[in-house]
Amino acid sequence: MKANELVKKNKDFFEFLLNFHERLKPFDLKKEIRDPKKTAIFSADMIVGFCSQGNLASERIKKLIPPIVELFKKAHGLGIKKFVLVQDTHDPATPEFEAWPSHCVAGTRESETIPEIANLDFSDKFTIIPKNSLHPALNTKMDAWLEENQELQDLIVVGNCTDLCVYSLAMHLRLRANAYNLRHQRVILPANCVETYDMPVEQAEKLGVLPHPGDFIHLLFLYHMALNGINVVQRVI
Repeated sequence: MKANELVKKNKDFFEFLLNFHERLKPFDLKKEIRDPKKTAIFSADMIVGFCSQGNLASERIKKLIPPIVELFKKAHGLGIKKFVLVQDTHDPATPEFEAWPSHCVAGTRESETIPEIANLDFSDKFTIIPKNSLHPALNTKMDAWLEENQELQDLIVVGNCTDLCVYSLAMHLRLRANAYNLRHQRVILPANCVETYDMPVEQAEKLGVLPHPGDFIHLLFLYHMALNGINVVQRVI
């Protein structure tokens, strides 16, 4: 199928996708969480290697820092005490570096939590879960932590990238709740607190890598998470 035929065939869906994002509603944290003690914030990869230095650092991801810090402060002020930071902490020999440039190697500055989050005065509440892949629970302590916190009702996911580590994290939480019939759990994802990188076709061809249209993929994966029962909201207020 030619490109123009594909676009024509899916024109209605592309328009729907834009409208889907525009129709997202804000989530009032104070009014809509059921119990602060049964709420947790999950952050994917808000670390130096994606925000300020290294092969995969991105200005698009850096722009997530203010809204995520604001959310952390708001959540803590409402009595939320559980903050789980799931973070790339790669073994230098990981096969992932065959697909992506070397990044966030264990023991380097890149693998550290960004200072804007690490220096919050309630950082002692953080649980940091290192990971060696896009997935938050393969060869990590994530599922053990979830087993210890089965009372959780509202699980809020932020971070990067929308289609990679955020998607893996939010979908794991949602699919785990489905698999174990945890009907009391809902996964909430504020769209303004997640983002992905951009690699236009022309630039990708020059670099010899695969393109990655950030705006489109961001919208598509927000939609796909909503399609799977994740509560995608505009932002947390």
